Amino acid sequence: MKGLGNFAMVLETYKPCIAMLFIQFVYAGMALFSKEAIAKGMNPFVFVVYRQAFATLALAPFAFFFERNKSASLSCNLIWKIFLVSLFGLTFSLNLYYVAMNTTSASFAAATSNMIPAITFIIAVFLRMESISIKEWHGAAKVLGCLFCFSGALVFAFVKGPSINFKSKYLRNQSEVTIPSLIKSHSKGEWVKGSLTMLSANTTWSLWLVMQVPLLKQYPSKLRLTTLQCFFSCVQSAVWAAAVERNASSWKLQWDVDLLSVIYCGVVVTGITYWLQVWAIEKKGPVFTAVFTPLALIITVIFSSLLWNEILHLGSICGAFMLVGGLYGVLWGKNTEWKRQEDERKSEMRKEETVLECITQQ
Repeated sequence: MKGLGNFAMVLETYKPCIAMLFIQFVYAGMALFSKEAIAKGMNPFVFVVYRQAFATLALAPFAFFFERNKSASLSCNLIWKIFLVSLFGLTFSLNLYYVAMNTTSASFAAATSNMIPAITFIIAVFLRMESISIKEWHGAAKVLGCLFCFSGALVFAFVKGPSINFKSKYLRNQSEVTIPSLIKSHSKGEWVKGSLTMLSANTTWSLWLVMQVPLLKQYPSKLRLTTLQCFFSCVQSAVWAAAVERNASSWKLQWDVDLLSVIYCGVVVTGITYWLQVWAIEKKGPVFTAVFTPLALIITVIFSSLLWNEILHLGSICGAFMLVGGLYGVLWGKNTEWKRQEDERKSEMRKEETVLECITQQ
């Protein structure tokens, strides 16, 4: 019994770590499943429609039961704002992401997601929601981290070098017979176009993250807000897909990887992962959750190489290290700045308490 009690205590201590590991596996699975479905011919615009539809259906019951007593009201002006934020954030971002996935790889998608904190920081600076102090170490770390992130993404996309494969020669020969590669050979122009599209997708996603701050002040019901945005994004993506894809057969879902992928991305990624991430942030803070982000890249690279014969290059590995290093630079700078602000705030509170004590004693 004592052993079971100790095990329960250890499990309770490491719950946030276990949750974040699970989340990174989920994100890696999103890149892998999405790549497989699109590589086998599913239209990327149709994929987004079904993904957002399943996400809306998954979130709606939770939004109704857990936030039905909240008094947040919706005005026509607020609905219009949510509609626009969904259009320029979710709809553009997801459609660009899956279009880029068609001409890049799952590894590249996972790698460039590490740029999102840096891009978000830059957008926040332009909107005066963040400040930069180059004279301070934490300010310099944030700026250098952003530069490393962008440099790493460029190196990952455009620098090749010698090829690297995790499999032995025997395993490669066997997999070529049994498992066909899902990595299509694209021209340099297609790869460059896909890389720039993926960077655009990450930029619009970062813009969506920044726009959540003023939106949540007006409508603090987070779960209902997310559900509404998924619904609007589903409708907008359906209009976009209908205009681009006129073939009715492209809309049919069968019991194959296409259906599995859209359910996985809609229900698991948007539903379960959302709750776990919020819980982990409440327990350990946003910096703790962001530290685990590069694990999705490592998991994706390993599984892409083992399952789909994806061949990495030395340039890609170097670019990935630069991306991760830049990410941690931004996170370290932001965390240091936050701690300093907290210390200053506590110091001001202590001064005010001291002044009040002096006044009451007099």
